[in-house]
Amino acid sequence: MALIVQKFGGTSVGDLDRIRHVADKIIATRAQGHQVVVVASAMAGETNRLLGLGQALSDNPSPREMDALAATGEQVSNALLAIALNDKGSPALSLQGWQLPVHTDDVFMKARIEHIETDRIRAELAAGKVVLVTGFQGVTPTGDITTLGRGGGDTSAVALAAAINADECQIFTDVDGVYTTDPRMVPEAHRLDSITFKEMLELASQGSKVLQTRSVEFAGKFRVPLRVLSTFKDGPGTLITFEQAAEHTTAAAPGRSAGMEAPLVSGIAFSRQEAQLTITNVPDEPGTAARLFGVLAAAHIESDMITQTPRADRRTDFSFTVARNEAGAARDLLLNRCSFLTGDAITLSSHVAKVSVVGVAMRTHPELATRLFEALAAERINLMAITSSESKVSVLIEERYLELAVRTLHTAFGLDQGAVGA
Repeated sequence: MALIVQKFGGTSVGDLDRIRHVADKIIATRAQGHQVVVVASAMAGETNRLLGLGQALSDNPSPREMDALAATGEQVSNALLAIALNDKGSPALSLQGWQLPVHTDDVFMKARIEHIETDRIRAELAAGKVVLVTGFQGVTPTGDITTLGRGGGDTSAVALAAAINADECQIFTDVDGVYTTDPRMVPEAHRLDSITFKEMLELASQGSKVLQTRSVEFAGKFRVPLRVLSTFKDGPGTLITFEQAAEHTTAAAPGRSAGMEAPLVSGIAFSRQEAQLTITNVPDEPGTAARLFGVLAAAHIESDMITQTPRADRRTDFSFTVARNEAGAARDLLLNRCSFLTGDAITLSSHVAKVSVVGVAMRTHPELATRLFEALAAERINLMAITSSESKVSVLIEERYLELAVRTLHTAFGLDQGAVGA
């Protein structure tokens, strides 16, 4: 008998028929002798609807009240799923984050989990019940409801799995695993049977929407076995592993090896939700970067693809990317908090996109970066910024070229045929 955490996304519980279907899947897992803890997202579109109501009432709604509002979506779906399970003869109960409780900090709308109490879960499991926990939310030390940010249900599920020492955390969604890229954009994309945590973290952080970045970080940190599955299609899904496999396989080319030391490309990730900020003519001296990016960090605004270009007059320019929906706030914060900036020192470009080639040992195989550059150059796609790490090379391009770039790179790295080697 195993202890399994199952998380179902919003499309999986989008209406009553789908909730009944999810209940059947949970019952099937229990029939195999397993104990099951479930995290269900709000019904598809519900969180957006709730947040829209709050924003319709105020241009600057209280983050505390917006969290109290948004948290109700998960309460509804988990209660409905518990009702469906009980009706089908499978004892179940739903618990809200504050009832465990899930302890978080007090950063509303972007809270982080500090620890989870598990006594109630263990007692209910011992009584033979399915335990449903509202994901995406927790409670502060003063009793205020918080949410973890969009996609926080994945993080909740992984954190619960870590807290109760689950044998596996299964993330059910509307796709049947992790693909080499978005199959809606590239029909030739293939499902990966397995992928390492490092690669999955890069795919998630660079724009893949299958898993939330923080959930992958959590799973890797606490060594939670993680599997991505489809709610609507039976199959093994994609296993996210701790160790680097000797080979990557896809559904189209099982067992195909890239060689013991050949670089392995897992997939092409992309993000449309990017904006580029460029700061010009600031002092080229120690502490300038710390002041600029410290302001953003204090506001929990993440920056990426940072480049610095020194000038001849002891001045320098910075360029970096932020999430598009935070770009305006980032610009205003910098102008308000950094006295050495003038109004014309910051320019904002919103029509940009990021494309990343993700794999193993990218840094030690410079020919992979060359292949990326040559493939995009052949399509006359200009590169606005470049960053690299051990497991990815990312480029910033004009958004209008995004789909062409993704298709071109998917082909250039042999992913159309299911081959994932160099």
